[in-house]
Amino acid sequence: MGEPGRSRPLSSWPAWKVLVLFFAALTFCCGAGWAFLNKGLYLLPDKMCGGALARDTVERVLPDARSADTGSDRTGAGAGLRLWCHVTTSNDSLLSGEVRVAPAGPQEWLKSYRESGQKHVIHVSVGDIGALAQLDPGAGTSSVYVPCAPPGVPSYNATQPYAVVGEAWIDGPAKAKGMALRQALTDFAYQLTEHAYGAAECKAPRDFPEKLPRYGKR
Repeated sequence: MGEPGRSRPLSSWPAWKVLVLFFAALTFCCGAGWAFLNKGLYLLPDKMCGGALARDTVERVLPDARSADTGSDRTGAGAGLRLWCHVTTSNDSLLSGEVRVAPAGPQEWLKSYRESGQKHVIHVSVGDIGALAQLDPGAGTSSVYVPCAPPGVPSYNATQPYAVVGEAWIDGPAKAKGMALRQALTDFAYQLTEHAYGAAECKAPRDFPEKLPRYGKR
């Protein structure tokens, strides 16, 4: 019998115990290495761009990366409001969103995307809120339309309908593909548009649905 308190040398351990220890250590090291190399998105704030973008939306769109950064900007007010929000990663992915107050009715908004060279879009709506995503190969823009009566409208446009229009798109590698990507980008555009509606000081208060209708399988 060994002396009390003295550990047994590793060479005297059964082979299966040595293998278990080896693979446990290997698993730990691999997990730690993966976390180190892919921690970028997990270090982003829960809410970004003044609360307009949720991290879980970013995680749906962008692949894991070693590092990630976010930024935002704002110019103007009322009818001249514009907001920008972006997330960049070390994998050269760029998730971008822009919101502006624009003189456009719902049909003008929809028509502008169908005539922009990307003629095929999918469109959903709830009440007077509309959302769309481009379906053509190489098209990656989603947009949301929310009617708004902003202050500071020029007199020559007094009868023109206005709206808060949000867009979201991605450049570089994406985690989501196909309709899942278009839905995630639309959700991003919706978050930005809801945030901008208050910043635009639209005259009519509005209750925003928690989510827009889903596109479904196409």
